[in-house]
Amino acid sequence: MEYSPPPLFKQGPSALARLVFFVVLALALLISDARFKTLEIVRGVLGAGLYPLQRAALVPRDIFMGAADLAVTSATLRQENDKLRTKDLQLSQQANTAAELAAENAHLRALLQLSQRSTTQSLPAEIQYDTRDPFTQKVVIGRGAQQGVQDGSPVVNEDGVIGQVTRVFPLQAEVTLLTDKDQAVPVQIVRTGLRSVIYGTPKGDTLDLRFVPISADVQTGDELVTSGLDGVYPPGLPVAKVVRVDKQADTAFARVICLPVAPVRGARQLLVLHYLNNVPPRPAEEPDAATTAKDAKAKKSGKPTDSKAAADKSAAKTAEKPAAAAKPAEKPTAAAKATEKPSAKATAAEKKAAAEKKPAADKSAKPQATPGAQP
Repeated sequence: MEYSPPPLFKQGPSALARLVFFVVLALALLISDARFKTLEIVRGVLGAGLYPLQRAALVPRDIFMGAADLAVTSATLRQENDKLRTKDLQLSQQANTAAELAAENAHLRALLQLSQRSTTQSLPAEIQYDTRDPFTQKVVIGRGAQQGVQDGSPVVNEDGVIGQVTRVFPLQAEVTLLTDKDQAVPVQIVRTGLRSVIYGTPKGDTLDLRFVPISADVQTGDELVTSGLDGVYPPGLPVAKVVRVDKQADTAFARVICLPVAPVRGARQLLVLHYLNNVPPRPAEEPDAATTAKDAKAKKSGKPTDSKAAADKSAAKTAEKPAAAAKPAEKPTAAAKATEKPSAKATAAEKKAAAEKKPAADKSAKPQATPGAQP
């Protein structure tokens, strides 16, 4: 009787043969799917069929994460709501104070008959791209001369000064940022009113407040705003904040390091200001002392200067012509004067002789007596 194992314990191909078969099948599927995308449809069908199972398995996690987010969001919203209410109250108080100050300022200007010094117009713009030069802090905005952008206009955002327009094209404009090494802005310290000029640095991350004496009252944390004395920037725009003050005894000026208030590199939407300063022009400059002394010396020596010299020379030439014509007529007069000199001398001699003869005649006439006179 032939022995055969039951169907449950029948053995097929060997384990090694099955391993090789499935390895070859896997490689064939990988290659065909990578080269020819043959299993895209199968993968899509399997994904659609297994998606409900995946969502069902993730429900506990979603519930837990949703509850945690709800708690955190509620706490965050409460804190932000409290901060916004406090800030709203502060801003309302500042707005009321600003309205009162504006009304008082208008009343005082009307009382003193002073006109408004400045008017500022704004134009929104957006940064398009940076310039190609990596050693300069410049950007290009999408507004140009056709939209009213002018060369030298200040550029700001909601926090403070960003830079200044340095080149204008028909549809674009180039803005030099505040941190550029060649950019300078006249500023003043809010706390003390000290005026100076702030410059960018070669690194482009800080600002340098120059020409500050060592004895000046400058402290860390002081706010700097535009002074408005240059006629380019409106007064009162936030510029920077002092972060370090170095005072050395061997130098006349202190080194003041500042950080810009506005995010110079983080801003995307900007405002281009068109500042009109209604200040009368400067009077004509008077000549200095050196020029005045030179003109006085020229007049004293008889040497005419500038246009008056040419006019005087032409007048002198015109006057010399009749004088030259009159010179021949004057020669006989000089000769006559020369002949008159001997006759004048003879007349004087005759007068002297007559004076000598007169006493002699008086002596000879003295013995004579008048008729009827007694001896």
